[in-house]
Amino acid sequence: MKKKLVPQKIIISRTDSIGDVCLTLPICKALKDHFPEVQIVFLGKTYTKAVIDACPYVDEFMNFSDLEQLENSSAIEAFRQIQADAIVHVFPNKKVAKWSNKANIPVRIGTSHRLFHWTSCNHRPNFTRKNSELHEAQLNFELLQPFGISVPTFDSIKTGQILHPKAILSLSIEQQFSARKKIILHCKSQGSAVEWGIENFMDLARELAQKDVQVFFTGTESEGQLFRSQLPKHPLIVDVSGQLTLDELITFIARCDALVAASTGPLHLAGLLGTKAIGLFAPRRPIHPGRWRALGDNSSAIVKDEQCTLCAQGKICGCISEIGVAVVMNAVVQ
Repeated sequence: MKKKLVPQKIIISRTDSIGDVCLTLPICKALKDHFPEVQIVFLGKTYTKAVIDACPYVDEFMNFSDLEQLENSSAIEAFRQIQADAIVHVFPNKKVAKWSNKANIPVRIGTSHRLFHWTSCNHRPNFTRKNSELHEAQLNFELLQPFGISVPTFDSIKTGQILHPKAILSLSIEQQFSARKKIILHCKSQGSAVEWGIENFMDLARELAQKDVQVFFTGTESEGQLFRSQLPKHPLIVDVSGQLTLDELITFIARCDALVAASTGPLHLAGLLGTKAIGLFAPRRPIHPGRWRALGDNSSAIVKDEQCTLCAQGKICGCISEIGVAVVMNAVVQ
């Protein structure tokens, strides 16, 4: 039997998007649970820093966006300076694998399914994501095998709050809140997911406002430009798109009762904050809710037809747009 590794400082490398970072944070908690003295350094991009900063299980942020601007020798030296005894390549990145190898980090863990890991990693767990029955957050635990940490059940991962907001909202945003139930509708996804459709979100907003529920539309400024002209004219329907930084958005989501979105970053933020996270999905692999639903005790996922023929064949399908407004409404208000 191989001796279990007992790390002192670990770099967790996840250099992609907000939702992916969210689903990686549970392994940071698991490492802290197993090794209370371990220090966790999270290697991520600038635009995900606010998410990582909101996680109490991460001790330090390492900025990949800055490292990319350096000469290889300087990037390698930056890894040496961290003095980590392990790195976990959750998102395979050829540059990071090369730098950490050249920096002689003792334990380098990456999936065996990336060719460059065979020359840069000395621990290569053998698993595949594409056709797995496991949730994305569970799959990340496969990389903790060398530490003697096994893959948990989905229910055990989704339990508990993992993000704690730090930002203070501006007075102009604070003044938008009322004592009513507050629901966020995040209708765009920057191309990261199959979407429910702007018209469906507008119909849902009308229904919620009629029930005396306060509705907030969130998104980037460019996303707001895509739907702003279609917003219903109602005092309880408020557009805050383009008005919140990411750290403010985290606080804003925590202050609301529920968020409705496709499989995109804000949905996963809501789940980790303990806010009700209602995800709208197509059942097509590998984008189905079994793989990508939000974590959190208050999360749920809705599909139109789990037996959709086109989705079962792996074909592009618009069945998500056929999810009824009444179905989503019921999930929001229950």
